[in-house]
Amino acid sequence: MDIRQINDEYSVAAQITAEDVKEIKEMGFKSIVCHRPDGEAEGQPEFASVKAEAEKLGLEIRHVPFGAEGVSQDQINAFVDCLDEMPRPMLGYCRSGARSTKIYELTRHIRN
Repeated sequence: MDIRQINDEYSVAAQITAEDVKEIKEMGFKSIVCHRPDGEAEGQPEFASVKAEAEKLGLEIRHVPFGAEGVSQDQINAFVDCLDEMPRPMLGYCRSGARSTKIYELTRHIRN
């Protein structure tokens, strides 16, 4: 798993699986946000499987997906809610980590 730290509160990763969640918790993450829509690619793990494992292990998890069409203001607002309400450090993931990085950067002006 390639996890890239953005700062003390937020890191990003490429697609994770339910099997990765235990390691994510052991690394000290307290919450997870998925930015990848279900069904984007064949063989992609469904969000529900990752969510079930995260909840079983006591991690908070939410789904704020967006795809090639870009990110909307509603999605940015939903992610700001995640940042305001969920414990940190937080891990955001998508196909490559790029969307999870982009949406975090878009929230910086809102939260500062």
